[in-house]
Amino acid sequence: MKSLFLSLFSLFIAFSVKAQHVDSITFCKQVWQEQHVKKGIVWKQTHFQHLFGGEQEINLIEIDLRRHLKNLRLAGLSIGTKLSSSFAQEKNAIVASNGGFFNTKIGGAHDFIKINGTVVNVSSNKHPRANAYLAFDKRTIQIIPQTKDSLRETALDNVLLSGPLLLDDGLRINIKNDKFNRNKHPRTAIALKDHTLILLTVDGRNKKSHGLSLHELSQLLAWYDCDKAMNLDGGGSTTLYIKGQPDDGIVNYPSDNKTFDHQGERPVANIIYIKD
Repeated sequence: MKSLFLSLFSLFIAFSVKAQHVDSITFCKQVWQEQHVKKGIVWKQTHFQHLFGGEQEINLIEIDLRRHLKNLRLAGLSIGTKLSSSFAQEKNAIVASNGGFFNTKIGGAHDFIKINGTVVNVSSNKHPRANAYLAFDKRTIQIIPQTKDSLRETALDNVLLSGPLLLDDGLRINIKNDKFNRNKHPRTAIALKDHTLILLTVDGRNKKSHGLSLHELSQLLAWYDCDKAMNLDGGGSTTLYIKGQPDDGIVNYPSDNKTFDHQGERPVANIIYIKD
């Protein structure tokens, strides 16, 4: 019996490694549609017929930080929620994504967020997966693990706590194999690569895009040669906005209306954006 179990386990490992190898080749060979939104900002979109077990719709925005770090912003409500597109339009954003986890009952960020030096929300009941900070000002940007000293160390004007941390110095972080991390969902992530900031969405909960586990998301970001990366709020919150695009600027397929279109936005408590 033990011998049979070991044989089956070895077969499973071999199959998993082979599947990952096939997926890596598929990802590296994929052709992306590119559109220059503004000098230093590029929108990339692609649809995989088969990646990580199913179809996947992926959008990402590459932002040259040497040109646009000074225009990077957070926007958020201490109480209440608003559509990402409404946030973005009110703030005259060129591009934007949804931000961190929020309180679904009363709105406001679930975890610590500081905007322009003012604390908007504190972690009164920290989300269990919130273990990383996005922190920046007009000269510096970091994606760093949360430690007891990290907030003190991060005296930057803008700080968003979310997670889990996915990549650190190009290496995948070992994350728990729990239901939230293991199941396939729409995902939003933010990453750093050389002098580039990446806002990425993977749609899900539809046969046209299955979504990813967080293990798969971290692997995808590693294949994309990102150095630092953290997960943001996903699921029905996953939203990517580009100024001037149809459908109120929404370019991904938010899932809250259970239809594969651009109309399924969920109201959120905060966004990350580049100001025009």
